[in-house]
Amino acid sequence: MKYLILIISIFMSFSCANNKAYNDAEKICKDVDSLFSSQYPSNEPGVSVLIMKEDSVIFSQGYGIADLSTGLTIDDNTFFNIASVSKQFSAVAIMMLAEEGKLSLDDNLKKWFPDFQADFFNDIKLSHLLSHTSGIPDSRDRSNREFVTKATDVESYSYIAKLDSLNFKPGSKYEYMNPTFQLMYSIIEMASGIPFETFMKERIFNPSGMEETLYFEEGRFIPRMAHGYLQNGDTKVFEEFDYGEESFFATKADGGIYTSVREFINWEKVLRKNILISEKMTNDAHSPKIKIEEIVDNYYGYGWFIEKRADYPTKIYHTGDNGGFQIYAARYPEENILILIFSNRNDKNREENAYSIDQILKKAGWL
Repeated sequence: MKYLILIISIFMSFSCANNKAYNDAEKICKDVDSLFSSQYPSNEPGVSVLIMKEDSVIFSQGYGIADLSTGLTIDDNTFFNIASVSKQFSAVAIMMLAEEGKLSLDDNLKKWFPDFQADFFNDIKLSHLLSHTSGIPDSRDRSNREFVTKATDVESYSYIAKLDSLNFKPGSKYEYMNPTFQLMYSIIEMASGIPFETFMKERIFNPSGMEETLYFEEGRFIPRMAHGYLQNGDTKVFEEFDYGEESFFATKADGGIYTSVREFINWEKVLRKNILISEKMTNDAHSPKIKIEEIVDNYYGYGWFIEKRADYPTKIYHTGDNGGFQIYAARYPEENILILIFSNRNDKNREENAYSIDQILKKAGWL
């Protein structure tokens, strides 16, 4: 029985489509496997990689260890903290409520937070929060280690109420900002009339077929959980950092989701079919709102980065980093392609790996 379980585990951790409808699928699988197997040893923290074309999973393989204390290996059902990739879920929740008439993306922060003192909150719209163009600085208190690792969304953004200045005029510049997404935690609760997690479970995860997906909370059971690891520069030993270094690990609306690549493909299908928000709203979310000067050919929409690179179709994507986790989720909407790279170590070049996959797919004529 032990050997049968091992054989089943190996089969489930690797999948390559054998479908004549997809030219060069076998070559794509070999090239992607070679890319990641050369970087992620079987006895170290690793990565789960998945590529989906249309409704077919073309490639799915886990590399390395999810939990060094138990030896649990990584496969497509391993749950990772997807960090800032969580932002698109909060963004969709806000857009759902907008389409239901329970809020407007043009609402200013004073409407939802009347206790916020400065007059400039009248000029900051919900759309500015979604696009990281609010001008609100990240002035969270980092002097208390306990607060940094365990603060809730409300506790984390509480400093905003007494702000007396902004970094720039709302809408004029881009500055990636976690606390402004944490504000959505309370906005979703106030607009919907139900607790944030209840809304996300009943209105987002369940309709998307993400039945096991959940938010991190200390002591909460997470199925098939990967732990985040950082490698000690001196000893080269991988050390568990589920609470990160200075990463406000416990906040939810900006980065608290645990899910697997297998459940994430259901999210992709829901987005394609416009089940939660309309096609018009999805297109709006995926349209550039502001150029990102620090990243060539990149813009930000509502909850997603947008890459418009020469000789490639438009890519909609997001990255996530927290407590050793290194996440990448990209979609090519016109080509119906999804690329997922979920890792529980952060010492690999995510951008180079993502670009290598793009090149593999382009060579095959898929992009």
